[in-house]
Amino acid sequence: MTSERDERRLRAVRVRATVVAVLAIALALVAAGVALVVGLRTELSNDVRDAARARATDVARVIEAGRGVPAPSVVAPDEEFLQVVAADGTVVTASENVEGEPALARLGPGESATVDTPFDDDPFLVVAVGARAGDRELVVLDGRDASGVAEATGTVTWLLLVGLPVLLVIAAAATWTAVGRALRRVARAEAAQRRFVSDASHELRSPVATVRQHAEVALAHPERTDTGSLAGTVLDEAVRMQRLVDDLLLLARADESALLRGGPRPVDLDDLVLAEVRRLRSTAPGLRVDGTAVGAARVSGDAEALRRLVRNLGENAARHARTRVAFALTDAGDGWVRLEVEDDGPGVPAAERARVFERFIRLDESRARGEGGAGLGLAIVAEVAGAHRGRVEAGVSEGLGGARFTVRVPSAQE
Repeated sequence: MTSERDERRLRAVRVRATVVAVLAIALALVAAGVALVVGLRTELSNDVRDAARARATDVARVIEAGRGVPAPSVVAPDEEFLQVVAADGTVVTASENVEGEPALARLGPGESATVDTPFDDDPFLVVAVGARAGDRELVVLDGRDASGVAEATGTVTWLLLVGLPVLLVIAAAATWTAVGRALRRVARAEAAQRRFVSDASHELRSPVATVRQHAEVALAHPERTDTGSLAGTVLDEAVRMQRLVDDLLLLARADESALLRGGPRPVDLDDLVLAEVRRLRSTAPGLRVDGTAVGAARVSGDAEALRRLVRNLGENAARHARTRVAFALTDAGDGWVRLEVEDDGPGVPAAERARVFERFIRLDESRARGEGGAGLGLAIVAEVAGAHRGRVEAGVSEGLGGARFTVRVPSAQE
């Protein structure tokens, strides 16, 4: 039921997000389309107006030069006309295509208007320019066919009406896909978080239950209670809880991309590996811990995080080894440092070699958990390696026959 509710909730969010995005895009496209059409109409109209004004100005200059009022002519009679109009509105002269016609517009100098003509069904844009012939005030009218403006804007409008729905469909599909992918990632993250909290609660419950059980026995039967034994049990479980909490805090830092506190710094990885070799020799005297293949290698990163990586690999190997654990560290000069930790234990099944790095994972042989383990050690190794732009993989040790864990991280740039 929870899964179905989550699916319905995510589907509703997906629909709402897509609808909102499409509406926003539609409003933006409509506004942009209107602005485009208005701007295009204005620009084309200005071009026609400027051409008409230039021709009318040429005629006005001839008149004002004192050479009389010329009989104007036009190159394209179906696209242009000229009239010279007196102050009382009478036509002094005109081009042949409007000869005998009254003034087609009553405009003052500098004005313009759109008028109809007797020789064409399309509107003409008329511009007026003033001129003086002796003591007479004249107005030169030049009219230009403005149908091209309407045709161009009409074509653009039609293309927008066809193209905008197509763009909206594409935008809706892209938004639907992108939101779906994002929500699937969110759903997986939520599921992983719930699983993580559940597993962490389970792991914390065990030591708490152990401490409570011993405390209840001690209270019920104080005469049978060994104070030292009780204190030892409480201490062991407290250490176990402390380590689990530390692991959870480190993983929380990893989730927040905060493992490299203070930025990367040069770290002598061989020192950390040799320190782990010495620690295992002292804490696991029954094991042969080989560190002869550890060479000098320097990386850039966080020393504490890298120390935790090495220790988790060492503890994992020691926990499952029968008699031997081997460390190898090399820097081949190709920009990568390679750390290998091997043991002669049961190994990791091929089908589980990727899962072994997941959090709280439990294999049949309990390799990731082990005695007292919570299944976080190798997950931390993977997180630390990833934070240092490296990777980790599990395989088979050719020399010892058990498991081999290989970590590759970039070497420090000199």
